[in-house]
Amino acid sequence: MKLKDFQEKYTPQIDNFLKEHLVTEIDNLTFSKIMSYSVMAGGKRLRPLLFLATLETLNHKIEEPELRIACGIELIHTYSLIHDDLPAMDNDDYRRGKLTSHKKWGEAEAILAGDGLLPLGIQWITEGSNSAALAIVISQAVGPNGMVGGQYLDIDTTNNDSAKENAKMIDQMEWLKTGCLIEASVKMAAIYAGATDSELNRLDNFSKRFGRSYQIYDDLVDVVETATEAGKATHKDATEGKNNTLTLLGIEASRKQLVEMIESGRKAIEVFEQPLLGEFFNLYQKVLQ
Repeated sequence: MKLKDFQEKYTPQIDNFLKEHLVTEIDNLTFSKIMSYSVMAGGKRLRPLLFLATLETLNHKIEEPELRIACGIELIHTYSLIHDDLPAMDNDDYRRGKLTSHKKWGEAEAILAGDGLLPLGIQWITEGSNSAALAIVISQAVGPNGMVGGQYLDIDTTNNDSAKENAKMIDQMEWLKTGCLIEASVKMAAIYAGATDSELNRLDNFSKRFGRSYQIYDDLVDVVETATEAGKATHKDATEGKNNTLTLLGIEASRKQLVEMIESGRKAIEVFEQPLLGEFFNLYQKVLQ
């Protein structure tokens, strides 16, 4: 199946599941509305689609439990965006072309919406999989040695002259804050589908390259797209003192590194009959032109 067909088949299913269950599984209707606001604001649904595409690659069925796991991943991702946008963090007014949660509802409400989405996401993953292994994978991926740790490093390296030329620190920061959740989306699917050691290794290599390259792509979006195109403020990183791959290497060298990661990531999964996962790299074309 081609990625476009896969997206057209499963993105509506993801959206419908999220829309329905964020209403039926949250008792307070007002709080449900606040939590749903950011989740249903749009987005690529990249991480749940990666989870489902990995299942498809391994010829595993996709039914209600699998959708619940995938949607749990999206809840966790959205929690991270809500908190990222807060005044104490990136202080963004728009996300996915709409007012950010704290601008729409208030800062306290946005914090609590994120606080609610994180455990609910882990709950959905555990309910859908009935697996302690998946609960451990996702918790590690978003915890202090994963996404949250990366977000701390992002704050710590901002306007930090000692980090400007520290390639190792920048690589670690960008991997943790973005790559870990992407890697977990693929890894959970591989574990859930009972992948062999060889399959796990190849999928892990793919997810590491896709996860790391996604942040380079996102850094490039900040300089090559308008705010309207990106659905959020752009051209911010340099003016706010952000240190990242782009500020370290420059545009052309960052593009070169991105191309190398794409080639390596595609090579890692070329043994699979299903070409679906490799097509996710097509997302990057708009920053490579």
